[in-house]
This record gives sequence, C-alpha cells and structure tokens, in this order.
Amino acid sequence: MSQVLPGDTPLVHDLIGIGFGPSNVAMALALSEHNAQVDREEAVTAHFFERQPSFGWHRGMLIDDATMQVSFLKDLVTLRNPASEYSFLCYLQSKGRLIDFVNHKNLFPLRVEFHDYFEWAAAKVDDMVSYGHEIIAVEPVVQDGVVEYLEVTARAGTELVVHRARNLVLGTGLRPRMPEGIERSERVWHNSDLLAKVDGLEGTAPERFVVVGAGQSAAENVAYLHRRFPDAEICAVFSRYGYSPADDSAFANRIFDPEAVDEYFTAPEDIKRKLMEYHGNTNYSVVDIDLIDDLYRQSYQEKVLGTERLRFLNISRLVGVEDGPDGARATVRSLVSGEETTLDADVVVLATGYSPADPLGLLGDVARQCHRDEQGRIRVERDYRVATDPEVRCGIYLQGGTEHTHGITSSLLSNTAIRVGEILESVVGHRQAAVSSAASAPVSSPAPVAVPAPATAPAVGEGRPVVDGVGTAR
Repeated sequence: MSQVLPGDTPLVHDLIGIGFGPSNVAMALALSEHNAQVDREEAVTAHFFERQPSFGWHRGMLIDDATMQVSFLKDLVTLRNPASEYSFLCYLQSKGRLIDFVNHKNLFPLRVEFHDYFEWAAAKVDDMVSYGHEIIAVEPVVQDGVVEYLEVTARAGTELVVHRARNLVLGTGLRPRMPEGIERSERVWHNSDLLAKVDGLEGTAPERFVVVGAGQSAAENVAYLHRRFPDAEICAVFSRYGYSPADDSAFANRIFDPEAVDEYFTAPEDIKRKLMEYHGNTNYSVVDIDLIDDLYRQSYQEKVLGTERLRFLNISRLVGVEDGPDGARATVRSLVSGEETTLDADVVVLATGYSPADPLGLLGDVARQCHRDEQGRIRVERDYRVATDPEVRCGIYLQGGTEHTHGITSSLLSNTAIRVGEILESVVGHRQAAVSSAASAPVSSPAPVAVPAPATAPAVGEGRPVVDGVGTAR
C-alpha cells in the first residue's frame, strides 16, 4: 500500500484501462471524442495497457468465410455517436469499399474484415496504449485513510513502469474454457488456437479430426476443416440431436437493446434467471441456420455418393483424451446407452467456449474492499462501477463479468458503444462531484500552499498532477 506524503506530486491519470480489446478500444475512442469537445482542463486523461504486442481479437478464429453475428451498425461507436469518424462506415470509406459494401446488401461483414476495422480504429488512438505490457500489481494509494488512487505496475520485458489512476476500467476479456481434466497440447487444441496451429499440418495427410462442441465456433471449425483437408474425416461430437439455430428474430434481439440492460438490472433475481433461460438461445451454444443447412446438405450429399467424411456423434459427450506423439485418442460416451467409442485422431479440437477472467484478480488488497452478493458475485452498479467500501474513493469499472447484473450483453459487442459512453459519463460525473465537494469544504488552518497550474493542461495519456485530495490542478 502506497502512502501519499505532503508535497508528493506524482502524475496521475483520470483513467487507466487494463486490456485493449474491442471494449477498451471503444473506451479510448469515446475519450478522444469527449476531449475534442471540451476545454483542455476538462479533458479526461487516460492510458491503456495491453499484454499482446499489438492489437488482436480472436485471431485464431478468423476463418476466411466466417461472418459476424452482429450488425455492422453495432460497431465501436455508432450507437453512441452515429456521426463518429471512427465508425465502420468511415473505415469502409477509407479503404475504398463503401459502395461495394452497400451493393453487397448484407448487415454482417466478414469477421476478418471487422477485425481489420478494429485494428484501424485502435491505430487512431495508439498514443493512449502501451502494448507488450503485462499488469503485475495494482495497489491502493492512501491519503488520510482514504484510497484516493490506484497504483498500477506493468512489466514490459525486464522493465517496470508505474502509473497512478483515479479510475480503472478493466477489460481483461475471456479465457478459453477446457473440459475438466483435459489440457491443451500439440494434438489437443482449443478452437481459439485453430488458425495458429493448423498451418503446422501442411505437408501431412491428416486422416481424422474430432471437433467437440455445439456452438457457432464448433460448426465453423467442422466446416473449415472439412474444406481444408478434403481427404480427412471430420467427427463432430455434441450432446444434442443436432446444432440448434440461433434466434436472431427481431423481437428476440431486443434482449441486446440498451433499454434491456436497464430492465435486466432492476429485475428481481428470479426474473433475471428466466430471461436468461428464455433468451440464451440468442447467443449460447447456437449456430447460424445457413451454416446448419450447409453442413446437413453436405452430409446428405456424401451419403448419396458413398463418400462420407462428415460424421456426427450426437447425444454424446467427450469423456477423455489421451495425448500421443502422433495423435490423440478421444473417448466418446453415448448419453443414451452409455456405450463408449474410441476415436484415434490427428487432432482433437475443443470448441468448448470461454470463461470471463476474474475481474478483481489483479486488484490485490483492493479486491477485499469490493462488495459481493450472497452468492459471492461482484456487486456492480448500473454505471458498471464496482460497489466498494466508502474508503475507496477511486472508481473501478468492469467491461465484462457483469452478466449477473447487466444481462447477456456483458461481454458482447452489441452494447459496447453505449456501455463505454455510460462509463465515461460516470467518470466525469464523479470527478465533477469531487471538485464541487472540495470547493465547498471549509478551509483548514493553516491554509495549504497554492500550487500554480501548469501553463498548458496535459494531453490525453500524459496524466494530471496531484495537487489536492481530488487531484485537480489549480
């Protein structure tokens, strides 16, 4: 724990973001637009840290023909600011493809194209991010018994850098989920590794792949491997009769509306559970109907021709994998009969989803001052600010890990633009309230020594000097 001493004036950011995936890129874009519209002394200073050496979003899943499951209008900015210069349409214009995209008459871009848009947008605010920096510690900075700031230590190689912030925005993303007892290896992949590893099979003649999972990624992996390796058998393993179609109908899609977050947040716990049961099929373990139809059509054609390479082991579950130097042996159990089938495969691909990273895992001692509900879940306010002890004056905001409070859009792109706007509004509002409180407080005796304001206010990412309890420069 750091203690602020009299006369100590370190530079402090209004906001530090941990992680620089799409959510925090959207946060940086919102900050940039905000700062362009206010006086310099009202600008929000910010910096972001990202462990990867450059921007990257599910690179292992950028299959060449895979499309987004969300409209291009739900990009990083449009729902918050339709006139933004950082929109997907502005990206298309900069690439000379706007008219071609319009003629395409499709709301859902290729995933690889949307990734390129994310990279384009991230490059617009790259002065606000330090890539290749891993956060190793977050410690409270205490003044008069109150946690005024958080001190963030990041490591880049052997170098350590330390920054302080009045607010943290945690956008640490999701982590690949593996079945219990199964580890990733050269022959056992999570689907997030697919494109990074599949090139290593070039020059070989794979005979069989086993793909486990019932969601969009699993179906895409099956289709991709079937196309990429025309002599290999592709075995799809899932516990259902078949892939279930995603409900993307207009009324069901209202679960992704910004207003739905308000409704979900205020709903009783039993209603929250029912809403997730009713509408989980808009996102979880479901597949686009066009892809389902394509796979079934291909499977039937192979049966007619007597060249079956697509094999579906439905109502079944993977119960074990033995890894070997030349392949992997998967054991699959029928949920109906209990009979077990052994499949020798060149590779087993586990499209078994993701789990949110522990949002408070980096916060050390501060995590103990964050409130949890009776089920041990983090208490999060409507503005995505973590509920804390009153002694914690700095803000901790979550981009993800809030499904239990804010609903299904917690880690999805659908509400990203709106969410970052709400977080920014909260950060600015708390700062203004703190300044007003400090201005109305009685002056103690002896009076503090005035510190002159800098000749020019700091630019975004440079921080702001700490002069008083709320860190405002005078």
